[in-house]
Amino acid sequence: MTTDMNSSPAPAQRTAAPAGSASASLYVGDLHPEVNEALLFEIFNTVGPVASIRVCRDHATRRSLGYAYVNFHRVQDAEHALDTKNFSVIRGQRCRIMWSNRDPSLRKSGKGNIFVKNLAKHIDNESLFDTFSVFGNLLSCKVASAKSVNGLKGESLGYGFVHFENEADAQTAIDKVDGKSIGGQVVSVAHFKSKSERTGGKGLTFTNCYIKNLPTENFDEKELMSEFEKCGKVSSVMLARDKETNALKGFAFVNFESSEGAMKAVELHNGQDFKATGKKLFVGPAQKKEQRIAMLSNQFEKMKMERAKKYAGANLYVKNLSDDIDDAKLRELFTPFGAITSTKVVMDNGKSRGFGFVCFSVPEEATKAVTEMNGKMVNNKPLYVALAQRKEDRRAKLAAQHAARNKQAMFQQGAPMFYAPHQGMHLRYPQPMMMMPRPMGAMGHPGGPGMNFVMQPQRGRGRGAMQRGRGRGQMQGRGRGRMNRGRGNGKQQQGYKFNQNVRNNRQDQIPSVPVPMPVPIPSAEGQALSLQQLASASPDKQREMIGERLFPLIQARQPTLAGKITGMLLEMDNGELLHLLETPAALDEKVKEATAVLADAGAGGDAEEVAPEE
Repeated sequence: MTTDMNSSPAPAQRTAAPAGSASASLYVGDLHPEVNEALLFEIFNTVGPVASIRVCRDHATRRSLGYAYVNFHRVQDAEHALDTKNFSVIRGQRCRIMWSNRDPSLRKSGKGNIFVKNLAKHIDNESLFDTFSVFGNLLSCKVASAKSVNGLKGESLGYGFVHFENEADAQTAIDKVDGKSIGGQVVSVAHFKSKSERTGGKGLTFTNCYIKNLPTENFDEKELMSEFEKCGKVSSVMLARDKETNALKGFAFVNFESSEGAMKAVELHNGQDFKATGKKLFVGPAQKKEQRIAMLSNQFEKMKMERAKKYAGANLYVKNLSDDIDDAKLRELFTPFGAITSTKVVMDNGKSRGFGFVCFSVPEEATKAVTEMNGKMVNNKPLYVALAQRKEDRRAKLAAQHAARNKQAMFQQGAPMFYAPHQGMHLRYPQPMMMMPRPMGAMGHPGGPGMNFVMQPQRGRGRGAMQRGRGRGQMQGRGRGRMNRGRGNGKQQQGYKFNQNVRNNRQDQIPSVPVPMPVPIPSAEGQALSLQQLASASPDKQREMIGERLFPLIQARQPTLAGKITGMLLEMDNGELLHLLETPAALDEKVKEATAVLADAGAGGDAEEVAPEE
């Protein structure tokens, strides 16, 4: 007679903190792969102040491993979160929460840990928790399940584990539940035993053998049993047959009563030429599909690692190959640099995909080939030659580069440019370049008839620093004279008039003659600018060329903040700046972002910004 445990009353207290534990850290498992720190913070911060959250990820791919750690400031908040959020649904999947214990000795000792098998398929973590929590405080509870390809939980495997804080509570649970019905199915409950304890220290033990490469004609179960009974007493034999034709499929299962007989059968018959069929038998432990997949995957990964280690530094990746280059021509190209063990041009339906691999016998020859062949023109196409990398290594490198670019982009977009710091503070950002008009003479001296836009770094100290008064668009130079910049909303720049009454340090050297009004030179805004032109110029000249074209466009959109915004945008890459010059919509968006940053930093048009005196 069995008793259904589902009628047990719900426990009043299920999630008390472990005795003697002052930790406020929780382990959150069975998470959906898309769950991140922000989502978990939003969920758990409603319970109490969260100190930190970390989702554990794969080092190479940065994909979630399906579990995280949530740290609270107070143990009471952690207890409340464990009681209210355990088994809650996050992104369509029930999470599993338990106390985080950094000391693995309790888990490895096995004390208070019980093993439950023959569970019904519909029994999940929460049902198992509700069943056993009436006997004492639980540290963890889990139903083993198969994992799908996308990392989500699959179907229950029919067994689970329950870890009690107190060993006496675990024994009580075994006495009460073993042989009882849970969910309409009688279960078996016993103390958990490690693999070494189950096998007696002998490693893997099994009784069921899988046999393949058997004869498919003139062979039956009696012959199979008589052959394997020589190794030990056989309890059952199953010879695989086709359901429709009853033809033999060439494999079978033989189950022994003892593991010694099964291991002896593997030792005697594996690799044997049975009945002179010309095929060698394969005899090994019978495995489930998941076990075979895991074993083959481990073997394949081990082979890949050994191969990568063997050919480290000697295998080359070659791309940008012309369509007429095959394995033989590729070998011919690289033969002068050393002994080649293999060459391979990757094909798709008989057509080259434009890349391949060349493996040398020693790394020194491969290094020489990279030096000589990288960039060499072959059939009017420059080759790209580099050391071959494993997919995981390439993915990790690209992920690191992408993270660095994102960090740099966040810095460029969020840095408050031209923000005057208080006295005693240091600038947190590099001093940006700013476009300012300066009169240029024929020989490059100020005061001549020409006018051009030049790059000048903003300086935070000294009388030569640019100062903006309350009147918009006014800039103060070294003397007391001011250069008034017109606010024409994109119109031609107005001329500049120098005050003759200003005392100048160079007054004795410059003859007192009327200074003519400068005549603006033709704007470079309408001239096309390409990467080829930039490549032939120095870095400073590149910024000047781009700034000359960018400043008028920005001034038409933001007359009072054109210099600041230009300096902000000039921190971007040249390719992105060229895109802004060619795409007005993209430029509008960047100008809006820069204006918002300046507004947040308190650097609007009406704000007073004065550089400190020395």
